[in-house]
Amino acid sequence: MGVTNLFARTQSVAGKVILITGAARGFGAGLARRFAASGAKVALVGLEPEELAKVAADCGPNAAVFEADVTDWAALEAAAKGTVERFGGIDIVIANAGIAAAGFVRSIDPVAFERTIEVDLLGVWRTVRVTLPHVVERKGYVLVVSSMAAIAHAPAMAAYAAAKAGVEAFTNSLRAEVRHLGVKVGVAHPSWIATDLVNGADEHPVFGPLRAGMPGPIGKTYPVSVALDALEAGVLRRDRTVHVPGWVGLLKLFRAFLPPIIEIGGRLTGNMVAKADKAALADIAARGAEVSSRPVGAGGAAAVRPR
Repeated sequence: MGVTNLFARTQSVAGKVILITGAARGFGAGLARRFAASGAKVALVGLEPEELAKVAADCGPNAAVFEADVTDWAALEAAAKGTVERFGGIDIVIANAGIAAAGFVRSIDPVAFERTIEVDLLGVWRTVRVTLPHVVERKGYVLVVSSMAAIAHAPAMAAYAAAKAGVEAFTNSLRAEVRHLGVKVGVAHPSWIATDLVNGADEHPVFGPLRAGMPGPIGKTYPVSVALDALEAGVLRRDRTVHVPGWVGLLKLFRAFLPPIIEIGGRLTGNMVAKADKAALADIAARGAEVSSRPVGAGGAAAVRPR
C-alpha cells in the first residue's frame, strides 16, 4: 500500500473515465472489470483485439476498445482522442502495458533488449504525454505500473530492471511537475504475480530455474487477485506508491545494500548465476538468440507480432 496515503480518503470511480493500457489481460483486464462494475467508464488500450473485446463485453456498455501499441504515437493519440470523443474526457490513466525479455547482457538478442526498454519505459512516457492534458483538465490521477525489479536488480533481467527503474524515476519527476495542477501521480511495485508475463518467464529453460532458486518471499509468486486488490485500493485513494505485497516497500529502505547482497547470493547458491549464464549460451546455440530472448507472456508475443 502507499504508506504516505495510508489514511487517505477513498474516492468513488462511478462516472469517472479510466484509460488503461495493457488492458487485454492481467492487471489491465482485471482492473477494467472491477472499475466498470463500480460504475466507471473504461477505455481499453492494447494489442489483442479479440481479448480486448472479451474484456469489453464483461465491462458492459461503458467500455471502449482501442487497439494500439504503446510505442506508436499515432495509435496512442487516436486512443486518447477516441476516449475523449466517446466519454467526454479522461480522469484516470493506468499505464500498465509491459513486456519482459530474459537474458544476460552479453548474449541476449539486442532487438529483445531494446524492445523491452521501448515498451516498458518509452511506452509509459508516450502514454502519459498524450493523455496528460486531459487528466490535468479534470485534476485526475495517473498510476504507472513499475515493478519490484526497479528496486532489486536480479541477473538476467537487465533490460526489464532498467526500464522499470526508469519508470519509477519518471513517475517521481512527473509527480513533482504536476502537483500544482491538481494532478496526483502514483507508482506501483508488484512482486512476482501469476500473470501471463510471469508464467511465461517461468517456462523459460534458463530463467525459470534461476527464478525458482530465489530465496524466501523474493521468489514467491502471488495470485493476481492480491495485486488487483492493492492496485484498486491505490487508485481509489490516489496513492503515491502501491507495493504488492506490502513488504516490497521495505526493500526501498535497504536499496543501497541490495546489489552486493544479490551478487553474494549468486555465489553462495552454488554459483547459480554462473551456471545459468552457461546454460543461456547453450540455449542460444540450440534455439538462436531471437527465440531464447523472445519477450515472454501473451503480451510479449503480441508486442513482437508483425503488424
